[in-house]
Amino acid sequence: MEVTHKYRVVAWWSSGRTGIAKSDSAPNAIQFTAPVAFGGLEGRWTPEDLLLGSVASCFTTTFQAVAAYSKFEYTDLEVEVEGIVSKVALGEADAGFVYATDAKPVASRTKVVLLPTWAQPSIRYQIAVVSSSSHKVAARAFVRRVTSARGRQLLKRAGFGLLPKKR
Repeated sequence: MEVTHKYRVVAWWSSGRTGIAKSDSAPNAIQFTAPVAFGGLEGRWTPEDLLLGSVASCFTTTFQAVAAYSKFEYTDLEVEVEGIVSKVALGEADAGFVYATDAKPVASRTKVVLLPTWAQPSIRYQIAVVSSSSHKVAARAFVRRVTSARGRQLLKRAGFGLLPKKR
């Protein structure tokens, strides 16, 4: 039986250079802006910061759950989303959790240890054309290219598992 977990965030542009994001699960909104290099304000979260924060917090909460289940005691955990693979490969970090596709380029310089199947998150990337898009023709062409035999071959070569092709 598949269990569905649903999360919702609403974001809106509130003024000339800032926006606000609000989640149903958190009482406080987050103010954000574009990166300073693109005219944003200093001292605010950017979409890039929020994305990396999501990835880092996902890894740390997953690690905590796997450690608890495995009765593995640890005293500290640092996750640096940007560059953790290169840190391990350069000997600047002892270990890191990364996607197999991220470990592939440094596999000759690191020891890759796969998580047991029960500890691996189920990750599905979906692709679709947004019905209200003003670029539907280009979007459909992109979807066709990604799901074509060549697109699937490139995804597989990059280390992504593929669902059976729909007929």
